[in-house]
Amino acid sequence: MKVSNLKAHLALLLVNVLFGASYILAKGVMPDYLTPTVFILFRVVGATFLFWLILIFTKIETIKRKDLPLFIACGFFGVAANQLFFFHGLNLSSSLNSGIIMAMNPIMVVILSFFILKERITFLRIIGIAIGALGMILLTFKGAASNGDSLVGDLFLILNAFCYAFYLVIAKPLMQKYNLMTVITWVFTFGLVFVLLFPATIPEFMNTDFSSFTTSVILKISYVVIGVTFLTYLLTMYSLKYLSPTVSSSYIYTQPIVVILFAFLFAALHWSDDYTGTITAQKILYMLLIFAGVYMASIKRKTN
Repeated sequence: MKVSNLKAHLALLLVNVLFGASYILAKGVMPDYLTPTVFILFRVVGATFLFWLILIFTKIETIKRKDLPLFIACGFFGVAANQLFFFHGLNLSSSLNSGIIMAMNPIMVVILSFFILKERITFLRIIGIAIGALGMILLTFKGAASNGDSLVGDLFLILNAFCYAFYLVIAKPLMQKYNLMTVITWVFTFGLVFVLLFPATIPEFMNTDFSSFTTSVILKISYVVIGVTFLTYLLTMYSLKYLSPTVSSSYIYTQPIVVILFAFLFAALHWSDDYTGTITAQKILYMLLIFAGVYMASIKRKTN
């Protein structure tokens, strides 16, 4: 393996490690210190500032007026709606369910690509979608009866995965026309506008007790803003120079495993509440069903 390819693989692995840790750490901040909505505001404001900071030192492309509606839609689904559903779902559900449900994203991309981009769905993909959907449904209703889980929270997480999948599909034409940094920066900019327009954002921000923030809370918030939002996008951009999008997206399958490992690690270090009680044999089985479904749905038939 070339050194550049190896670095790209390590970058993708680090991206999913950063995401996996965030599922646990973010729950240590919500809802005692920050509401999910205010946490989103912190994340989007911080990331947007950092993206613009980089963009102004690079070549700034002019956005064509006809592409503005697509940029706005990407900002809504890829940032605002996606993050609102994710953080509110994470606040209600277990961190393990969050990691597993996010692994459903590739299946949703396949379905949406069929309807929007007219990409062909093979019989194997249909079987994979059915298996993955079965695992997701079983996991969701199992969560309604488990301590630390929430049916509403799991539904929010599913909607989050759908919004992000929809964003990936509709962003594809923009990625082919503009620089990746340009797309990300403007998508976050429009997303920030939608987050600010969300009715609960400003009132909840004004009611936040910033004096109660401990050093640990500040570090966790900084980690989510810089590590999980800003740094992961940069690492993903780097990996795409050397690896195909298919390889890049396949690394999302590691997130549930990473979440389980961090759940035990952070509980042992007393860095977060103990969510290991939500890890059961049934959930592991449902996770394997989702993995099998995602793998089958992601296989592309080779053609000469």
